[in-house]
Amino acid sequence: MYQPVIISSGLVGWQFLQRTYDQQFTAFNQSAELKRDTDHFIENIGSVRSAEDLVSDRRMLTVALGAFGLQDDINNRFFIEKMLSDGTTANDALANRFTDTRYQDFSAAFGLGQGEIPRTSRPDFAAEIISKYQANSFEIATGNQDDTMRVALYAERVLPDVVGGDGSSAQKWFSIMGQPPLRNLFETALGLPDAFGQADIDFQLGVFQDRAERIFGVSDPAEFAEPENLERVVNAFLARSQLEAGGAGSSSAAIALTLLQA
Repeated sequence: MYQPVIISSGLVGWQFLQRTYDQQFTAFNQSAELKRDTDHFIENIGSVRSAEDLVSDRRMLTVALGAFGLQDDINNRFFIEKMLSDGTTANDALANRFTDTRYQDFSAAFGLGQGEIPRTSRPDFAAEIISKYQANSFEIATGNQDDTMRVALYAERVLPDVVGGDGSSAQKWFSIMGQPPLRNLFETALGLPDAFGQADIDFQLGVFQDRAERIFGVSDPAEFAEPENLERVVNAFLARSQLEAGGAGSSSAAIALTLLQA
């Protein structure tokens, strides 16, 4: 299988990855293993009408979970079946109990809960899920070489949708906090300590708002859907990550971080 090429850590490596992304992404998704899984998904997803139908087919489930970054749950069949069969319409549905909003997004996307209308037979459904699966798979492969690149790619793809919907500023911050990659992005970019996530949730909200305003001039997460603000937070994350890791390039990372925060 094609492995993404990362020439360097930090901003230099990120700029190279951005320039070559389309070419590398295409090469990665032409691999036989990924094509077998996606072809199987296309051929069979239209017949899925229940949670049991989906979890009983491991290859389809691999694509379904992978599309939402939940691939590590592939062996938790009972848990996933319960998640899907509960749906998301009831307040006490299993997916709605998690702070990680990817579970809610996953369950809602398939519409297999009681009283819900399955979305699996919609003409564009397979293409939508496969597009997410391919993107997430490429991000995982990139992360195997440099996890900061994986977080940056994920943020570019997902953050605008997370902060661009309805809901208050506080709700959007909670959605960011509920997704581990996005929490990592902001905690690092804002210079927060490792133990910060153990603090009271309302205290965390205040700190995120205050530091984002002080460092980026932005306290409402909706503004991070704007390309220039998204670029600033991603670049700050990469620069600070490189500083924390030390090694070659840390001086240039310090200069870049200073410029980004000016």
